[in-house]
Amino acid sequence: MARFLLQLCGVIAVVIAAWRSYAVTREAVGPLVHDGDPTRTAIEATRRITDRPRVRLFARRVVVAVGWLAVAMYGLFLIVESQAAP
Repeated sequence: MARFLLQLCGVIAVVIAAWRSYAVTREAVGPLVHDGDPTRTAIEATRRITDRPRVRLFARRVVVAVGWLAVAMYGLFLIVESQAAP
């Protein structure tokens, strides 16, 4: 019963975390692919790179996506450990 529960929790963690990581990554990459407002782009170009809101938002979203990937890897760990248990 414990083996089944570990596998179930692992599969759920992998599926949900992989989906969330994918969704957050799409949100992070979206502004890089699409053209922004020319006026806003010109104003932000005068700022330092660390002071630009788009750069900070991109970095925040990438960190969140990597965090979700870590949760997915923990789910894989649960699956592997449940199969190795006697």
